[in-house]
Amino acid sequence: MSTASTARERARAEITREIVDAGRAQLAAEGAAALSLRAVARDLGMVSSAVYRYVPNRDALLTLLIIDAYNSVGAAVEDAESAVRRTDLTGRFQAVARAVRAWAIHHPHEYALIYGSPVPGYAAPEDTVGPATRVPLVLIGILVDLATSGAAPEQRKLPRKVRASVAPLMQAIPDSVGEDLMLRGLAAWGTLLGLISLELFGHLHNVVDEDIALREAFFDEEMANVAVGLGLE
Repeated sequence: MSTASTARERARAEITREIVDAGRAQLAAEGAAALSLRAVARDLGMVSSAVYRYVPNRDALLTLLIIDAYNSVGAAVEDAESAVRRTDLTGRFQAVARAVRAWAIHHPHEYALIYGSPVPGYAAPEDTVGPATRVPLVLIGILVDLATSGAAPEQRKLPRKVRASVAPLMQAIPDSVGEDLMLRGLAAWGTLLGLISLELFGHLHNVVDEDIALREAFFDEEMANVAVGLGLE
């Protein structure tokens, strides 16, 4: 690869990053549905045609923002979970939960983009799938270790329709994780995102005290209950 080619690629990556940063700022100010490449170009002091050379349309910018958000929360979760002793399954789960919540509180607009309501008229491409699985894969790793440790709760025999409902998912899950444990994992994932969404979008007002320390204590207690349901405690 020539020096000139490398320099062009670095310049392109830098400008694309500036466009994504400007798009993130507009996401916070206007919301995903109002995202506009023309506005991004204006904020960067560029003509629209120049921006289109790097990001062809609004959907492409949304995709970049979504991938960036998924990778950001994924990295935060992976770092937090990897710092916990491997045999401490409960501690690993708690680390994941706390990391997702902390990331959401510091990145509320990105959280809403990837875990909130779909953006009208936008269909996420395959490029988003890999980044989107980073957090779930960490949780599945905990389930695998729970199952192989022999400490998992006794697996229930599920109704035929329920087994059929999760058949596509089970094809991608290690055999050691049975359908019952996987359903418990899905419930844990739903509860985690649900609690964060309730807090982030103001639905805990007059339900849970606004004090930061008390909110954390409430969240930790709810996640402890979820851990029990998984068989971690």
